[in-house]
Amino acid sequence: MTGVGRRGRRLVPARLGLRDVAQVGSAGLRGRPVRVVLSALGIAIGIATMIAVVGISASSKAKLMQDLDRLGTNMLVVTPGQSMFGDQEVKLPKSAPAMVSRIDGVEHVAATGSIGNVNVYRSEHIPKEQTGGIEVAAATAGLKDTLRGTMAAGTWFNGATGSYPSVVLGHAAARRLGITEPGQRVRVGEEYYTVLGILNPLPLAPEIDNTALVGWKAGQELLGFDGHPTSLYERSADDRVERVRELLARTVNPEAPHEVEVSNPSAALEAKTASEGAFSSLLLGLGGVALLVGGVGIANTMIISVLERKHEIGLRRSFGATRGQIRLQFVTESLMLSGLGGLSGVILGAAATYIYANLSAMPWTIPPWAMAGGLGATLVIGTIAGLYPAVRASKMSPTLALHAS
Repeated sequence: MTGVGRRGRRLVPARLGLRDVAQVGSAGLRGRPVRVVLSALGIAIGIATMIAVVGISASSKAKLMQDLDRLGTNMLVVTPGQSMFGDQEVKLPKSAPAMVSRIDGVEHVAATGSIGNVNVYRSEHIPKEQTGGIEVAAATAGLKDTLRGTMAAGTWFNGATGSYPSVVLGHAAARRLGITEPGQRVRVGEEYYTVLGILNPLPLAPEIDNTALVGWKAGQELLGFDGHPTSLYERSADDRVERVRELLARTVNPEAPHEVEVSNPSAALEAKTASEGAFSSLLLGLGGVALLVGGVGIANTMIISVLERKHEIGLRRSFGATRGQIRLQFVTESLMLSGLGGLSGVILGAAATYIYANLSAMPWTIPPWAMAGGLGATLVIGTIAGLYPAVRASKMSPTLALHAS
């Protein structure tokens, strides 16, 4: 309370402590719970969207790093390129796997060879044209180990089964054929083959997922495979990858190294993740728009609150509250409102990320800066949204405010 005392000393207004500021700031929120929930909801949706987008992106990258650590970045893939005249019938030499294995630093070499004009069906009752897009290829015995693949069910080829009518199915191929366990039979070409096993997905060799693999020898003797590899998979020591890459094309086809293409599938996997990051940026922008809309909603709520509480403002001013204290009251109320929405948004976003990560078998990862940034953004928005209503409230004349009420 301000004024002049009996002895002529001017009284100064009482200072508000943090507890007092919190009490007067929360008074308006406690009296309008439904409005508070609806106003905070806009902020919560925006923050939850942003936290979830950042969290899912970070979890995906963490999963990628786990996969790369497990699968390695030291694998190169050799495939036929184009001839000088654009001929697509370029073939890798039959001796390519043996030649590559002699390169210093190479640790493992494996190959697959596409078998044209041969399709795989669940039974002879399936129409010939319904191939399901499944390819048939011959595979060397070391393919699974070179790719660091694992079996979802059954076993890989051994020295005996690689010569007989048996097949190992890629993950997608098994699903399309309706094969769920080893021992079942599928029709390859004109004969039935026994399913030895089903591979788990291969991130570094996705082309294998949709392929039915037969042994290298069985492909030549039973299906007319010509013995030319279609894809050559090579692993070398980590410190020799670039050196081996420089030698691969000239080693595989010394006469025409320009007809050989060499790629690094781990780099392609990282590029795919980067493209997914661009899509995440779009969703992050949409979350920012939702956050902005939530801030406008808070500003609107605060303006309405000032208009509805003229009597309270006039009464406080008449009892000596300064304009600064009135401004502080309404800015605090706005900060509490936005902070409530921000905290709820962080919890919702973290929960959404946790559910998605568990369903996708990914590690749950949310960068600390994302949560801190989300809460910080809500406080900035709350301050900006409450500033104009607070200034408007502080400029009200106590007499006019009490008269208007």
